[in-house]
Amino acid sequence: MEEALEKLQEFATLYGIRIVGALVIFLVGLVVARIVRSIVRKVMERGKAAPLLVSFVSQMAYVGLLVFVVVAALSKLGVQTASVIAVVGAMGLAVGLSLQGSLANFAAGVLLIAFRPFRVGDFVELAGEAGTVEDIQVLTTSIITPDNRRVIIPNAGVTGGNIVNFTATGTRRVDLVVGVGYDADLQVAKQAIEDVLRADERVLDEPAPVVAVLELADSSVNFAVRPWVKADDYWDVYFHMLESIKLRLDSDAINIPYPQIDVHMVQAPA
Repeated sequence: MEEALEKLQEFATLYGIRIVGALVIFLVGLVVARIVRSIVRKVMERGKAAPLLVSFVSQMAYVGLLVFVVVAALSKLGVQTASVIAVVGAMGLAVGLSLQGSLANFAAGVLLIAFRPFRVGDFVELAGEAGTVEDIQVLTTSIITPDNRRVIIPNAGVTGGNIVNFTATGTRRVDLVVGVGYDADLQVAKQAIEDVLRADERVLDEPAPVVAVLELADSSVNFAVRPWVKADDYWDVYFHMLESIKLRLDSDAINIPYPQIDVHMVQAPA
């Protein structure tokens, strides 16, 4: 009996110290991990980082430190942590291989949130789809097309192609081509188009709108009409200009010709 008590006392003395040490390491490490998470969050918020990125980075820092603390506590208990780390690494590799597509989307999402090539509310063209950005998540980006379709694009597809942001600078140029007949007075036609542009308050003075002869086409003389507008006014001005220019040219009796071919008949000698 005495021998059993002595062994129990030795066991308690040996492993009790280890257990207490491991518990202290875990508790102190837990507090430190929380402090680090709070510091990372505050630093990123001061840097005006995106809320989603702030939450992700701070949480990753917390989890990483927590894993390190758990390994240190197990090592204090005498557990062979090398094998534990190897098992965790193998599991991480297997999960990474099975989720490589999702990880690519995840990495792309982090880049989008960090560098902000576009924001919610911007009108963009992504992966061949044009629309207004509705939401930016870690894995996907959602846009609403002009005909009110919601398109959800994987972030890897977004960063894997060209990103066209139509509203980033706040202004856009409306590109129109207006054709008049060869028999029309070009100066009168040009003045009529310029009058229509000046009458629309949505057309910006700077940069100045451009009205110039673009080409001498087969059936018409084509003017390039290039007014600048605010990005939000683009389509309204586009449609309004087409209508207003047509009505003004009609009122000035300036013909907008249909495609036509002049055929000259040559009579062969008898």
